Amino acid sequence: MNILIASNSKEPLFQQIKEQIILHIFSGELKEGDALPSMRVLAKDLKVSVITTKRAYEDLEKEGYLISAVGKGTFVAGQQPHVLKEWQVRELENELEKIVLEGKRLGLTKADLFELISIYFEEEL
Repeated sequence: MNILIASNSKEPLFQQIKEQIILHIFSGELKEGDALPSMRVLAKDLKVSVITTKRAYEDLEKEGYLISAVGKGTFVAGQQPHVLKEWQVRELENELEKIVLEGKRLGLTKADLFELISIYFEEEL
């Protein structure tokens, strides 16, 4: 599991860790039952405080992404298909927003963008 921390980001470190773990889960890199590093090991690897990793893990457990077993560790919880699809649609919306903004910057009209989407939608990839 690869997590990159941007110390110059306005986003809190624990939030960056949470979002990247969620990304690893929904991308399939982390699967149900996979063990995560201990809070101490992750903190050492990322060069952050254990309190930071503890907060990220606790939040992820409250949100249903992780489960902890005393003496055994922290593991990826099973993800329900509708949760996975909702996350994937949200990611697609984020990408679509970037595309629309870039299209506007280039002077494309809504019709131009719809035509491009239609072409790619019909094309076999």
